[in-house]
Amino acid sequence: MIAAINDILRRIPVPVIWLAGALPFALLLWDTFTGGLGADPIQSIEHRLGRTALYLLVAGLAVTPLLRVTGISLMRFRRALGVLCFAYALPHVLAWIVMDMGFLWAQMGRDIIKRPYLLFGMLAFAMLLPLAITSNNLSIRRLGGQSWRKLHKLVYPAAILIGMHWVWAVKVNEREPFFWLAVILAILASRFVIRRRVAWKRVLGRA
Repeated sequence: MIAAINDILRRIPVPVIWLAGALPFALLLWDTFTGGLGADPIQSIEHRLGRTALYLLVAGLAVTPLLRVTGISLMRFRRALGVLCFAYALPHVLAWIVMDMGFLWAQMGRDIIKRPYLLFGMLAFAMLLPLAITSNNLSIRRLGGQSWRKLHKLVYPAAILIGMHWVWAVKVNEREPFFWLAVILAILASRFVIRRRVAWKRVLGRA
């Protein structure tokens, strides 16, 4: 069963993931030009871009635990998911800078200091930026595999910060942000548990 699923996944071209990842943005553009953004279009744009970035980030984080637990491999698509995540995070931040704040840099600085959710978001974006820039084979060769892997571990604190960004940004009675923060923490915890088990098996194998 797992072999059959993996065989099907191997036949899916990576560009299909890019096209699928572009659909939420295409729908957002459609709603923008057809008046489908509701009473607060700027907020709607920011929220939809941010949520899509988070969903893609969670999908990318889940690839390795899914492989370890079930044997289903989505590794071919992980880089595309990561880059797509940043492709939504960037306009999410730009929408806030341009449309919400109107390039008022001093006001932005004060807001980031005063409002924890903005600080969490900006810190997460700063961590995702070098990951997006180095998500290519040339960067792997130049940095070396070990250094590249260490750099890309920034995705873990970035994911937690993104979850906290959403939780702090909304009202207490909204459950979805708490759900996704819990999902992120569960995925990261599962990675830790899996690695500990693998390390323990290696120790037992040497004994």
